[in-house]
Amino acid sequence: MIPRTLATVLRSRAKDYPVVFLTGPRQSGKTTLARSTFPDFEYQSLEELATRQFAHEDPRGFLHRLSGFPGAILDEAQNAPALFSYVQGFADEGRGGPLILTGSQQFLLSERISQSLAGRAAVLELLPFSMAELDFRPAREPISSAILKVGPAREPRYDLNTALSMGFFPRIHDRGLDPAPWLDSYVRTYVERDVRLISGVGDLDAFTRFIGLCAGRAGGLLNLSSLGADAGVSHVTAKKWISILRASYVIDLVQPHHENFSKRLIKSPKLQFLDSGLLCFLLGIRSAEHLANHPLRGRIFESFVYAELLKIFLHQGQRSRIFFWRDSRGREVDFLIDLGAQRIPVEAKMGRTIPSDAFADMDWYVRLSGDAKGVLITGGSEAYRHGVHTVLPWFTVSG
Repeated sequence: MIPRTLATVLRSRAKDYPVVFLTGPRQSGKTTLARSTFPDFEYQSLEELATRQFAHEDPRGFLHRLSGFPGAILDEAQNAPALFSYVQGFADEGRGGPLILTGSQQFLLSERISQSLAGRAAVLELLPFSMAELDFRPAREPISSAILKVGPAREPRYDLNTALSMGFFPRIHDRGLDPAPWLDSYVRTYVERDVRLISGVGDLDAFTRFIGLCAGRAGGLLNLSSLGADAGVSHVTAKKWISILRASYVIDLVQPHHENFSKRLIKSPKLQFLDSGLLCFLLGIRSAEHLANHPLRGRIFESFVYAELLKIFLHQGQRSRIFFWRDSRGREVDFLIDLGAQRIPVEAKMGRTIPSDAFADMDWYVRLSGDAKGVLITGGSEAYRHGVHTVLPWFTVSG
């Protein structure tokens, strides 16, 4: 089993909080992580009908059965929403060890936590594997010195096009599966089961087309009016569907950085996918060879880099501090990591050969902002300094 960076944080949070909510996309490895981290905890799956009925009909009795264990894991906890009101009392009375609640549906569980478990629950987010995890390397710390660190790194398990087209869902790697049929099943299950259950989306075919249209806009500015018009739905519906995709960790919206440098800045967020394999599948890419010549390969690489940067923060139990910067003249820095006292501009270029203008926008931002240095992520295999900037190969972003 591939060790997960979040395991250490999960163990620590369980010592400090009576309830830990472990969320993330479906099939990101939440159950495996919880059970491997706490092998002596009682495990209850609320996807099983009998267990779910017991939790719904007698929540106090269900929780009372957990009192004799050092702790308990309640898997897919959103299936028994009635439990949350009683979990509060269970936690306050301290009758058992910590409860680890796992769930894929962030918006349902977060609402319940804010209502019932405020101050009693820690929230952790688990995304699919990072490149650091796949290659058994230590993860970077989400601080400037680590993000800028240049050091030797062995060659990755996969070449770039293979890694991006496969994606990073654990089951594909653990079982050596062909990504295309697994991702097809993933999309079907997500749309036909999760979306129908949690959102009341009536036209599932239209929603599926909407996801595909989002894939074509990955790495670009979000324009809800244009997206809705192309999908044949209203602006309001497009906004709702974007929220659903975000809440279930299919996409994320990267917000623009609003520091005022006496320049007019873009205010729209950028749309990024959180798994490159899923993005490739939605774009009709079925192989590494197909990706190598695809016109959107640069956008796919940008989404990959964003997901890797995001994992640095989330898998260390921290909130993301990733933005982007773009002015009205089109000068743009793909990502901006805001560390408070310091901001680090990050550019993503998929080519192995760095073009002569690769640092132009980053240099412009540095001169404008007064920040000292930046990072260029490339599709190559070498790490080195380029003036004040750091050049990192794609497989070392997360560790």
